[in-house]
Amino acid sequence: MTARQRGWFFAVAAAGLVACLLWAFTGLPGFGHYPGPYGQVILGQAVQQTHATGVVSAINFEYRGFDTVGEEFILFTAAAGMSVVLRMMRGERERQPADEAESRTAAPTSSSIRVVALLLVGPTALIGWWFASHAQTSPSGGFQGGVILASAFILVYLSGEFLTFRRLSPVALVDAVEALGAGGFAGIGVAALVMNLPYLYNYLPLGQFPGAVSSSGTIALISFFVGLEVAAAFVLIVSELLEQTLLRSA
Repeated sequence: MTARQRGWFFAVAAAGLVACLLWAFTGLPGFGHYPGPYGQVILGQAVQQTHATGVVSAINFEYRGFDTVGEEFILFTAAAGMSVVLRMMRGERERQPADEAESRTAAPTSSSIRVVALLLVGPTALIGWWFASHAQTSPSGGFQGGVILASAFILVYLSGEFLTFRRLSPVALVDAVEALGAGGFAGIGVAALVMNLPYLYNYLPLGQFPGAVSSSGTIALISFFVGLEVAAAFVLIVSELLEQTLLRSA
């Protein structure tokens, strides 16, 4: 297939995609007009049943928790698959990453970027941890908190401290944290089965209500494990990509 033919093929496919998207958009309900019954039903029941004032988190980690497990393992599988591929490539073309990093000729990070990035590391880590551990009381959750927490590590690299980034996120530790987060989520569901309950049934005490950090039973615990897995996955992905840039050009 020539370049011209590929261009026409892409144009036809893109036009079809745009037509389908426009067709789908025209069928959407108007803003603020929810036609389904489920939203109103869940709003009237979720807070009383789960003691979680963050209803979105209650839906994600309890009412549709099985779907959320699948979504989490998509990220887990993607990070693990990329690591396997890139590590195999590095094994075929060995070079000491630390030595290469020390001898790189890339332009140094400016002092202004370095100072701002380093100043934001602590607040970013704190915000990410808060989001991951307060899904039951506010519009947050483990997915959002995990991404923000991973951003704290990425800020260390953006400040020009690649070797510090490596020391703060050793591969073995990041792999273990990612496995702990994914396994902890799945394990909470398995524990319910052991107690002859439905998978991911909220079997822990619901705690004080409303708005207490100790409320919502398994919802808060699941959010915490999700935050660990998501943070570790993104740190691992960034770390593997950075390691790959240190390979000697063929």
